[in-house]
Amino acid sequence: MFAVIKTGGKQYKVSEGDTIVIEKLDAEAGKDVTFDNVLMLGSGESVTVGAPLVAGATVSGEIAEHMRGPKLITRKKRQRQTYRRTIGHKQHLTTVTITSINADGKAPAKKPAAKKEAAPKAETAAAEAPKAAPAAAPVAESASADNLKKMTGVGPALEKKLNAAGITTFAQIAALTEPQIAELEEQLSLTGRFAKDGWVAQAQEFAKDA
Repeated sequence: MFAVIKTGGKQYKVSEGDTIVIEKLDAEAGKDVTFDNVLMLGSGESVTVGAPLVAGATVSGEIAEHMRGPKLITRKKRQRQTYRRTIGHKQHLTTVTITSINADGKAPAKKPAAKKEAAPKAETAAAEAPKAAPAAAPVAESASADNLKKMTGVGPALEKKLNAAGITTFAQIAALTEPQIAELEEQLSLTGRFAKDGWVAQAQEFAKDA
């Protein structure tokens, strides 16, 4: 069985189990979505064409992921003038997996989740309880972290990037070598920022006061 649906100003021919890429939908990944703009239904030699929609027909799907399409380049210019413009664009898209085609508008009921196994008897649980090791307390990693935003040119977003790369203290920045700085700048797209803003020198001063 197949259907032709309309979404985002475009038409798509789909069957159960198909995966389609459409204009972005306002729903989170993993959520169910229903398309009620069904233009055509077909099953074998039987085809139903809507006028313009097939009454009561819907198509159900599940959002797999949100993504962005390939980069498109647009160039503009005006003849006999020094007007040149280059514009890049990446379209926001949504990947949807078709789960069912419903001629009567009712989505099939989902299968109930498998029942969990019965819990062990109280006696067995009590006997095994002493053998379980106590859970380790979480390590407070952020307790010793410095406020890197004190350095000139470092904001909240940049501080998060540095923390994600393992840089959390002024002492770490002060101890960086030239090859390490070059590698870190390339990793975080911060070419020349360490030398331009003097982060190493600033970190050395802040580390003295820490």
